[in-house]
Amino acid sequence: MVRLPTTLLAACGLLAGRALAALEVNLDDKESIKKAAALVAEDLLTFYRGDEPGWVPGILPGPPPDGDYYWWQGGAMWGALLDYRHTMGDTKFDDTIYEALLFQVGPNNDFMPPNWTASMGNDDQAFWAYAALLAAETGFRDPPADQPQWLALAQAVFNEQTHIDRRVEGGECDWGLRWQVYRTNNGFDYINTVANACYFNIGARLAHYTGNNTYSELAERTYQLIDRLGYISDQYDVYDGAHLPDCKEINKAQFSYNAAMLMQGAAFMYNVTNGNSTWETRLDGLADGILRVFFAQDGVAFEPSCERPPGVCNADMESYRGYMHRWMANSIQLAPKLLYNKFMPTLKTSTAAGVKQCTGGANGRMCGFHWTTGKYDGLLSASLQMNVLGALTSLIMPEVPGPLTNKTGGTSKGDPDAGLEKTEMPTLAPITTGDKAGASILTILIVTGALSAFAWMSLD
Repeated sequence: MVRLPTTLLAACGLLAGRALAALEVNLDDKESIKKAAALVAEDLLTFYRGDEPGWVPGILPGPPPDGDYYWWQGGAMWGALLDYRHTMGDTKFDDTIYEALLFQVGPNNDFMPPNWTASMGNDDQAFWAYAALLAAETGFRDPPADQPQWLALAQAVFNEQTHIDRRVEGGECDWGLRWQVYRTNNGFDYINTVANACYFNIGARLAHYTGNNTYSELAERTYQLIDRLGYISDQYDVYDGAHLPDCKEINKAQFSYNAAMLMQGAAFMYNVTNGNSTWETRLDGLADGILRVFFAQDGVAFEPSCERPPGVCNADMESYRGYMHRWMANSIQLAPKLLYNKFMPTLKTSTAAGVKQCTGGANGRMCGFHWTTGKYDGLLSASLQMNVLGALTSLIMPEVPGPLTNKTGGTSKGDPDAGLEKTEMPTLAPITTGDKAGASILTILIVTGALSAFAWMSLD
């Protein structure tokens, strides 16, 4: 494997003099990494206008044509910043994060704000649940008692996505979660990996935080569904999804966030089950698949299904590698003996390449998308800053405390009925809470529905 130097001066041109400094970082020095990440975080928030008069808190400007970003990307950004603050110890953005998350909760405390429900995908909603979970898992400031709590918000999303109205009943795709929430949306008949992987991931993390076995059971059931449908190959290639009625014609595009989402969820399940051999096999296979498919270019992150010529990566796809780096590092926290040596060299190599091309923009340090080229590509977006922020965060995350639970200092309160009306859904069995978070899932029973393993928002 070719390794890039760990001390980077990614300048547009180091000639006699340098008018603008590129992003500089020594990847062997934690303080240097933290300083560089702080600059990237500041540059990321230059794309955010929600704290200015006349703009909506929580979201990035959009959606197209009014701006470059869809609603879900706001949730993704706050997740990236929550991981950054916990890993780097930088709390200066706390007020902004706090306001943003609560503003987008919606009237039913379930991340379904009315302005966005008409175009709502299950994956869109899930990315906001991820941010709420990170707030709980990293000990972020709890809202006051009269406001929705982080854990309860994640439970609301999970409970709503368990409901039969969002799933396939019967047939080859039974129990599949649909890509879109409403049948009027294009993609309602698409059972894709991303929607189901989101649900699996949330269930695994709720199981970890609360200790409630029902979450584990539903996470296991969902993984088995994704596997049964053939969206995970024998070599742990992770495919995009397929359409109803039978989910047979699989779109075999591979995107890094699909594989990384499943891998992170498997790491939580491996941790929850105390190293169960089945989850160890799945986790190890998914980890190897990620390295083989998405770091094949000298250990540098690459999206083969869109970045390889003549493909074009859209704004969604351009953001995936940042999530992948962070979720790989989080998985190391949960399974260090299995993953530390496997992942850390590649994370360092890839981060070096990412930083090297951060030589753009008016300040001379903005980051582009194509990391394997070694030079800035002229692109500017919040997603591209998020990618490098996630990569820098991934280098230190394995050394800080892992995700909290309600037995290890987590303070977020849960609500087993969140997102549900009891009359709408039968329960599997009485569930004991027994934990300080009160997080017992209003478990949703034998829901028959087919897994709508999906293609990312642009792929239907």
